[in-house]
Amino acid sequence: MPFSSLKKRIGLKLNLNDPRWGSDSKDGNKQAQEGKKPGEGPPDLDQLWRDFNQRLNGLFGQKRNNNNGSGGGGSSGGGDMRGAGFTMGAVGAIAALVWLASGAFIVQEGQTGVVFTFGKVSHVTPAGLNWRWPYPFQSDVTVNVSQVRTVEVGYRNNVKNKQLRESLMLTDDENIIDIQFAVQYTLKNPVSWITSNTNPEETVMQVAETAIREIVGKSKMDFVLYEGREKVAFETQQLMQQILDRYASGAQITNVTMQGVQPPEQVQAAFDDAVKAGQDRERLKNEGQAYANKVIPESRGAASRLTQDAEAYRSQVVENAEGNAARFKSVQAEYAKAPGVTRDRMYIDTMQQIFSSTSKVMIDSRAGNNLLYLPLDKLIAQSAAADAAAKANATPPPPTAVMLPSDGLPPVDTRPRDSRTRESSRDRESR
Repeated sequence: MPFSSLKKRIGLKLNLNDPRWGSDSKDGNKQAQEGKKPGEGPPDLDQLWRDFNQRLNGLFGQKRNNNNGSGGGGSSGGGDMRGAGFTMGAVGAIAALVWLASGAFIVQEGQTGVVFTFGKVSHVTPAGLNWRWPYPFQSDVTVNVSQVRTVEVGYRNNVKNKQLRESLMLTDDENIIDIQFAVQYTLKNPVSWITSNTNPEETVMQVAETAIREIVGKSKMDFVLYEGREKVAFETQQLMQQILDRYASGAQITNVTMQGVQPPEQVQAAFDDAVKAGQDRERLKNEGQAYANKVIPESRGAASRLTQDAEAYRSQVVENAEGNAARFKSVQAEYAKAPGVTRDRMYIDTMQQIFSSTSKVMIDSRAGNNLLYLPLDKLIAQSAAADAAAKANATPPPPTAVMLPSDGLPPVDTRPRDSRTRESSRDRESR
């Protein structure tokens, strides 16, 4: 806008209500000569400009010019020009201060300021009061680096509000699965976050969807639904971080949470039946395994016991045979020394073994009555029953039988005896 037009517009605006407007002496005389009343002619622009300068000078503390334009035109014009220059300088200084002050900015705690110089990143500012060169030299962008940001894939705000275009995925065994998950991340490089991608949040969402589809596409449906959910989430987090680092996005993935993993709603009923059948199969398998864990150790224990019994029996038979052989050798040596005595001893031992397990009958052959029968077995049984009634835990002594040989030899005591006892030694000495 030209300066004369600005002066004219400012003068008109400030002096329309001036009581001296149009009351100049020369203009008054001219209007009187022309038959016009004072105030009916056009305003004097020079006078308006002088009035504007006087008001500005008064505003900044200078002495107001009381000259109304009637005299001293030269000196008054010079003062007006100096006042106008001073006013313009003051206005420029204030404008410069305001312009410089516009470069101050505050960065809150947990945030980072990024300063651009002519559109290029120059430096990063910490939290607090900072200053940069004002526009158009420099500009700043504040980035919150402490905030935990969340991206939802497959749903929005609620698991029931599904986004099927994002949640439906294909597994390795050619089954469709519905997955909703959330990704939490923070910023580790604010400069890369605001400069590497035009829409960084959308980039994180697309990377999350790409990573989960790759992981699910390599896994079976049962693995993703049940035992592999934690592993799928962990592998997705690792793959997302690799992709974002390759894109230089400046984001740090902190957690991937599975909100819902299920088959599509159209096959939910059939899938529930299949799941129940699988659970029944696992239950029966576990029951069979429990029965096997019970029976197999018992069978192994019984087999081990039988093996040990057989080993013990074998050892017993072998030891008995070796003992009998040793005894026979010792008897043979004694028999060679005294055949008669040895023969009698063998006869007595044999008869003792025979009579110890058979019923005994005593016959007196000297009386000549061979029909005499004495039921010793019944008497022994009755006496054994009486002893058992008297002493329930006592074992009756073995019955004895005395044979009266017909050759007039003394009766022989058939009770079991040990050949090493004193009684046996006495019998041998008596013979």
